[in-house]
Parts: sequence; structure tokens; C-alpha cells
Amino acid sequence: MTTLLQTLSSVRYSPGRTFLTALGAALGIATIVALLAVGNGARHSAGDFVHLGASDLALFQKDAADPTTSVLPTSLIPEVRRTPGIADATPLVLLVEDVPKDPSAIVFGAQPNSFYTSRLVFGAGHMFSAADQIVVGDGLASQLHLAVGDQLKVHRRPFQVVGIYHIGIAYQDSGAFIPLRVAQSILGRQGETTLIGVKLAVGTRPAAVEGTLSHRYPGIATIGTPEEAARLGANGQLISNAALVIAVLALVIGGIGVLNTMMMAVIERRSEFALLSAVGWSGPQIAFRVVMEGVVTTVIGAALGLLLGVIGAHFLIDALGAQQFVAPRVTAWDLGRALLVGVLIGVLGGLYPAWRAAHLSPAQILAQR
Repeated sequence: MTTLLQTLSSVRYSPGRTFLTALGAALGIATIVALLAVGNGARHSAGDFVHLGASDLALFQKDAADPTTSVLPTSLIPEVRRTPGIADATPLVLLVEDVPKDPSAIVFGAQPNSFYTSRLVFGAGHMFSAADQIVVGDGLASQLHLAVGDQLKVHRRPFQVVGIYHIGIAYQDSGAFIPLRVAQSILGRQGETTLIGVKLAVGTRPAAVEGTLSHRYPGIATIGTPEEAARLGANGQLISNAALVIAVLALVIGGIGVLNTMMMAVIERRSEFALLSAVGWSGPQIAFRVVMEGVVTTVIGAALGLLLGVIGAHFLIDALGAQQFVAPRVTAWDLGRALLVGVLIGVLGGLYPAWRAAHLSPAQILAQR
């Protein structure tokens, strides 16, 4: 307790430098927390994106950069349906950035009688029955002030709104559905689909069907959980890798900042450390005190960084206009990891200054005064 009080007293010795060091650590920690929160939100949303609330499994093209770039032939669907344990399979085409009034809206090309569309609950109107008709989610309808009978352009094509639905899934409620063939025509991919949704028979184990499909179709990724969805393509690892890189950079840059601060403190307080040594403090005791000062400084910064990171994650999502699809998710494990980085910064930054302080010669320092 005495050592801690002495450490806090030493931190107040140079409040300006301590504040700047803590602020540097806070910014690094805030960046880590924000990336982890966005990454967790993206992984959670990926599960909803893959399943869309209806399918048990989803088939994508393996190694696609992200789910929207997947391309599969619809000729696979009859074969998939004949697989033991599968009750039904249906194609789904995804159109992104094709609604001029709301580029973030996703338009789904689907068959009107599929198990996907059968779950749409219409608050107004009905399912489309013609090539020039569209049904929109209540979220998109509210945002664009659409009602049954209005027109909505998709990829420069006018569609008549014949229904407004709600399903409780952000991607769909903020999007729209058009006939599958029309979506294929817009993409210029007749006979192709973005994904194949699979509905399992009652009592079927997903893992068994996943193994069968993966063996039969090695070029297809069979996704059954949100974690698998997050690993689907190159973009699925982007945020996780970015968080790792930022964490390493925070350790390096933050450690250098703390090192500089603690070295300056050691130089300015040589007489103090010499006196401590003269009255009986051992080298390890002095070194421990210096390291503790670094840790206390960075923990203060880390505490501020945790708060800034949570706020920053929501600000980042809002700035990108992705709040409809990704909600930042901050877990206790994420906060713990970020706090651990803060402690490591303090330890790494204080090691060399602590060694220097422990090896100061009391006779030489006091003789200079």
C-alpha cells in the first residue's frame, strides 16, 4: 500500500507529461476496443446474413471475398434437395448498392413460393406475382416513405411496390425482394445464384449434412454457424487481423511513449533515486517503483481508452452508415484484453528506465549536487 501511494505521488510529479502519456495509451486502447467491438458485431451479423432467419445451412462459393460475391449454379439445387437429411433448398440472389435512393439496402432475388419468402409477414399488400413488382421491408419503406402502389427503382429499373413486410431481421427489413429471374437478369447471371439456402429435415444433425455436402462439393463452403460465416472469405478475417495489427502497434508505440516519459522522469529525479538508495532501498525496489509508475500511468490511460473505444465503435458504424447491419458488441473479454494491453505497455515501457534507475550511483549523483 505504501509503495502504491508513493507511486501515485510520483505520477503527480509531472502531471503534464503523465497526461500526454496516458492519452497516447488511451488512444491506442480505444482503437483496439473499437475494432474488437465492430468485429464482434460483424461476426454476429454474419450469422444473420447467412441464415436470414430461415435456413439451417447456407451454401456459398468457397474462397469468395465476401458472401455477396459468391456465384453458384442453380443446377446444383435439385442434387442438393436429394441429399439425405435435407427437406428443401432454394436459391437467393443478392443485389447490393442497386437502390439509388438507399445504396445500403440489399435487394434479394427469390422465388415467391420458397421457404425464405414464406416467412414474410405483410402489413400491407401481398407477395409479388409479376416481373415488375417488388416487396419492401417496413424499415426501407419508412426510410424512403414508400407505400403500396409507389414505384422504386432498382438498378435503373422501375418496380411497383405491391407489399410491405416485416420479418425481424435487419438485412431483410431494410431491404426488398424481387423475382429471382429478374435479379439474375440485372446481374447478367442467368442460371446462377449468390447462395443456396438449405432447410434440414426434422431431427437431422447439421454436422452430418455439412460433412456430406463438403465431401460432395469441394468448391462450396457449407456454413452452419455465425463463427463459420465470419470465416467465409478474405473479408471475414479483415477486422480480426486489423485488430491484431493495431494491438501490436499499440504495444510498440505506447511502449515507446511510456519509455520516453519514464526515462525523462528518471533523469529529472536522479537525486531522489540516489537518496532512496542511500537510505537503504535496493536496486530491485527502485526498479519496481519505476515500473509501477509506468503501469499506473497506462492503466489510467487504458480506463479512458475503454470508454473512448465503446463510444468510438458506435461513431464509426454511424459514420459508415452501417448501423442497419452492424451493431457494435463489446464483451467483458474484449475489455479485459484491451486492459491487458495497457498493463503490458506500462511494463514494457518501464523496464529500461527501471534498470537505469536501479543502477544509478548514489555517490556520483550526490557529488554533483
